[in-house]
Amino acid sequence: MIISASRRTDIPALYPRWFTNRLRAGYCVVPNPFDARQVTQVSLLPEEVDVIVFWTRNPRPLFASLDELEAHGYRYYFQYTLMDNPRLLDEHNPPAIAALDTFRRLADRTGPGRVIWRYDPIVLSSLTPPDFHRRTFERLARALRGYTGRSVISLLDVYGKTRKRLRGLAAQGVQLIPLWEGADPLRAAPSGLPEGTDLPEWLACLMRDLAQMAQANGMEMVSCAEELDLQPYGIRPGKCIDDDLIARVFGLEVSQAKDPGQRKACGCVQSKDIGMYDSCLLGCRYCYATSSFEKARQNYLRHDPDGPSLY
Repeated sequence: MIISASRRTDIPALYPRWFTNRLRAGYCVVPNPFDARQVTQVSLLPEEVDVIVFWTRNPRPLFASLDELEAHGYRYYFQYTLMDNPRLLDEHNPPAIAALDTFRRLADRTGPGRVIWRYDPIVLSSLTPPDFHRRTFERLARALRGYTGRSVISLLDVYGKTRKRLRGLAAQGVQLIPLWEGADPLRAAPSGLPEGTDLPEWLACLMRDLAQMAQANGMEMVSCAEELDLQPYGIRPGKCIDDDLIARVFGLEVSQAKDPGQRKACGCVQSKDIGMYDSCLLGCRYCYATSSFEKARQNYLRHDPDGPSLY
């Protein structure tokens, strides 16, 4: 069994004590995201957990527990989001200089194969136009050279729960850039590009440039749940819960079955997610896992680090 910790919230940044307590207890309880009356007990016993995949923007609070994880034989790797967007988009993310230091410290400890760099999702706007991403990605890639072998990207998908927040950006003078002529950037997902239509040249150039920057810094570039075909630009479809990576890094064979609970374009293999929605405090405007920042704050106040579930 693979444990995902977590697509729904940042457990390493915000709930490291709870996570460590649950490992010691040998289990946690996860309510169904769509019906909280239905709960599942998930075993966290070392002999039943193949790998733990952490998703985070700040793993530093979990560093104190890594010795304990390893002493009990847990295998793990990190999906680490590091972007350096303007604060208007990512209000409470660590500053890039601190995030880079944390990334390098983590990679020094685990090895670069166990820390995946996520530059994801790419928000194209009047505040963050293509040249912003070229400059930012190149600067970060140079700083991470030798500390990771993979960079993950995707283009922003607008969900119902994020549309109001993104409209709020427009009220502050920040306009999303439509990916093709006539598209409404608050309605049309990247996958909505008319069938048989090539990427607009400006977008194709951006994708090609980012892939070349990654390669120049010793990284392969893969996409995350991206329905657009980016392979002509050097970006293959990726898997965040990745059976091939697990086999290569840990010498462990896990099921290759696609996770049926994820989007069609998602390549991830099956895992158990132990997080809960509406519990992250990082305040990313485009976050699909948070319907309301106020609701997330209220849920955080209900958090008990000794409890079986996050809240």
